[in-house]
Amino acid sequence: AELVGQLDVRQAEQNLASTESTIPQLRIAMIGALNRLAVLLGVVPGALADELGGDAPIPQGEDPVNAGVPADMLRQRPDVRAAERQLAAQTALIGVATADLYPRFTLSGVFAFEGASAQIFQPNGITWGFGPQFRWNIFDGGRIRSTIKVEDARTDQALSTYEQTVLLALEDVENSMVSYQQEKIRRDALHRSVVAARKAVDLVDTLYRTGLVDFQNVLDTQRTQFVEEDRLVQSEGFVTQNLIGIYRALGGGWEPPPSSTTETLAAEDEEAVTASNGS
Repeated sequence: AELVGQLDVRQAEQNLASTESTIPQLRIAMIGALNRLAVLLGVVPGALADELGGDAPIPQGEDPVNAGVPADMLRQRPDVRAAERQLAAQTALIGVATADLYPRFTLSGVFAFEGASAQIFQPNGITWGFGPQFRWNIFDGGRIRSTIKVEDARTDQALSTYEQTVLLALEDVENSMVSYQQEKIRRDALHRSVVAARKAVDLVDTLYRTGLVDFQNVLDTQRTQFVEEDRLVQSEGFVTQNLIGIYRALGGGWEPPPSSTTETLAAEDEEAVTASNGS
């Protein structure tokens, strides 16, 4: 009986030492994460140790509504906005190139206008004054039309880039949503597993104290409990990370941008087109 008791003690000591051996690696990861946050915030490494180094539950964000993603929400993404602006700018260039096909009349220092049809040759289409000038790139028509074709091809390319960017953004959002939802399912299952493992530990401890099982059964049951608890904690962290992934995929948040933001973007695009046409 004495030897059996010593064996139980040694097995318990081994189990304790094995568990303690995992702590340094976790501490290294924690300190590294704290130092990375400090650098990102522009402070010296270690400055956040007192504020974030203690025990605290994993932050839980608001659960997003499982609904379709409006297009305006994707416009918050920098890559989508960049592709959209590129397409708008390229479209404006077509207007500039096409305008070169038509004659230009100027009255130096007064005004200028361009004609887009045969009406410019009618008497009421031109008001002659002092210092009129007439310029028409009629002999460059072939070159101008070639330029327009080039700009059309570039616009098609910009449109394809924009469509591909939007599709990739939708893929990113969809993957983030699936990862978040599936990790929540996994977390709930692990929670049930932990509850069952803790009940098993209580039961086997009672059986051990009554002499119905040996200490090895206790150790095995405790190891199972610790493994499941560790998996649950990791899953809770993954749920939060995946929720952050949704916000990142949507360009900063789940709430759709205010109408003023969309209107501002549209107005800026229109101003860019107008400026290009007037250059």
